[in-house]
Parts: sequence; C-alpha cells; structure tokens
Amino acid sequence: METALYAPVKRFLEGLGFEVKGEVRDCDVVALDKGDPVAVVICELKLSFTLELVLQAVDRAAACDEVWLAVRASKQGGGRENDSRVKKLCRLLGFGLLVVFSSGRVEAFVEPVPWKPRKDAKRRSRIVDEHRRRRGDPSEGGGNKRPVMTAYRQQALGCAAAMATAPARPRDLKPTMPDAAKILRDNVYGWFIRVERGTYALTGAGREALSRWGDFLPAQAAE
Repeated sequence: METALYAPVKRFLEGLGFEVKGEVRDCDVVALDKGDPVAVVICELKLSFTLELVLQAVDRAAACDEVWLAVRASKQGGGRENDSRVKKLCRLLGFGLLVVFSSGRVEAFVEPVPWKPRKDAKRRSRIVDEHRRRRGDPSEGGGNKRPVMTAYRQQALGCAAAMATAPARPRDLKPTMPDAAKILRDNVYGWFIRVERGTYALTGAGREALSRWGDFLPAQAAE
C-alpha cells in the first residue's frame, strides 16, 4: 500500500526541518516550515512512477512552493525511477523525486529546482539535415516495425536502381546520389559488390531490396 511510504517520507521531510501531516486537502503529504511567509511542500505517493503520479503533481504545483514525487524502490533497480528520462522529466517540471527503499531509507534522486535543458546543437543539426535530405515523406510517424526510410537508405536504393541493368561507377551516380561513393564503398546493407576498380554491381541482396523497397525509390532513380 502507498501508506507504507508515508512514514519514511515524513521522517525525510522532518529531517529537512518541516512539520509534516498526511492527507491534507486531497494531498498525500503536506509539509510546512516555520518561515514567514511559510514554505509549502506537497508530496504525492505511488508504489511506482506513473503518468497519474505526474498528473497529480502538476495539479498540486499551483498550490505550493515545491512538489515531490515519492515512489517505492523497485527490486533489482529495474523500475522507472532509475530511467534517465524519468529524472529528466522531473527536472524539466521542477519536481523532486524521492525513492523509498525496503529498509526505510529515502533517497532524493532529483531535487525540486527549476531546470532548463541544455541545448544539443549537434543533435538539432542532425535532425534538420536528415529532414532536408530526405526526399518526400517516405516513413509514417509512429511506426516501429519496419526500418525507417532514411535519406541514406533512399540514396542507397537510388544507387541500386541505377545498377539494375548494368554495373556503374560512383562518379556517374553522384549527380543524383551525392553520397554514392561512400555508400558503395561502405556497403552497409550488403547490396553492392566491386567488380573491378571503380565499378560496382548489385548483389542478390541488392536486387531483393529493390523488389522490397521499390515504392520508396527516389523520384530521379525511378524515372
């Protein structure tokens, strides 16, 4: 029961100098300090980290100075409280995250302080580059059972299509497939084979790929 978390959490907050009481106006835990004006801390208890717990905390946020989420420590550390994305979410929302262990020990995994995520310029640039290089919109969002039709895969298919009837040289493919030389050299998918210096042909896997992915060929290669 969630009530099993109450006593350890109460001790933890009392150790920070708060006066703690349970079930105050629909809040699992309310803690007040002795300041003027008084600081109000609300803590919501759940046996595991859930969306409902986050929604409760969001609802409480306007009525207090700090919000803490408290969950039971999962066995062998496999619960969501150890997920870096959960910790990032708590930081983004400014919520604290307490984890209660079976021994009664309480550990603050995240402090309830305002946080602004550091921008990842390299990741942003890669997203923009992939979006711009991809021809059309070949992959439906939300799908995870079929390989994503990336710009790289599109170009590889374009190279394969150009070799469907005869071997080809990278320099001949470059006008429509800018990465042709790298794609043929690296041969990530096993679709190509070098038949002589500077000339490549399709493998059986390459012909199978053309059959499977024919609907996703870049427009120039399909013409």
